[in-house]
Amino acid sequence: MTYTPTPQCLQDRIILVTGAGNGIGEAAAKAYAEHGATVILMGRKVPKLEKLYDFIVNAGWPEPAIYPLHMEGASNDDYLDLAKTLESNFGRLDGLLHNAAYVGELTPLAEHAVDVWFKTLQVNLNAPFMLTQACLPLLRASDKGSVVFTSHNTAASSESTYWGAYGVAKTAAANLAEKLAVECQGKPLVNIIEPGALASPMRARAYPGEDINQHADVETVMPTYIQLMDVDCELNGEMVVAQEQD
Repeated sequence: MTYTPTPQCLQDRIILVTGAGNGIGEAAAKAYAEHGATVILMGRKVPKLEKLYDFIVNAGWPEPAIYPLHMEGASNDDYLDLAKTLESNFGRLDGLLHNAAYVGELTPLAEHAVDVWFKTLQVNLNAPFMLTQACLPLLRASDKGSVVFTSHNTAASSESTYWGAYGVAKTAAANLAEKLAVECQGKPLVNIIEPGALASPMRARAYPGEDINQHADVETVMPTYIQLMDVDCELNGEMVVAQEQD
């Protein structure tokens, strides 16, 4: 059944978006704000976040908040400080979109640089775990909290040979999401989106020899991202495919 978001389906929702500076994260932040949500823009490049902030404000949508954080170097205390700030300013969190990612090296494991291995797992696996754990009390304070992971089927599969730490991290992150969905028992909901091949900066980094312009724009999958943050969503522990795969 096709989901069509209503204009204010996310009204008064508080949603944190990681990797909001470009690609899917930027598009999701705009889509959430357009449909009534107050969005916390999280990323490592302040100028990009400020540009997005200005776009949302100039569009007349709810004023967002900016929270710069470099996930590669962030510690557990940094995420706990973030949760305290959100509690002080908002009192709850209705949605958390895990979208920040780092490709690292797509290489045989025997040749993988150890420092890149640690960095890749830190951004793609450890950071989502620490951030989710820190924010769980705020998500449970919501009437209908939702956690959404952006996945990558090629990387998060047993066939992801030569995808290095990125493939390992994405496989583990999908498993993390599945376990969270069971343990949280719907408070909050936890789901995974497989967006498919898109004309995004991440796709360009993962497939450097490919013409990404042959793929759909990131905006085409935004209804799925909105659906899983909608207060009426009942899905839990699902891998939702946002578009037909190439």
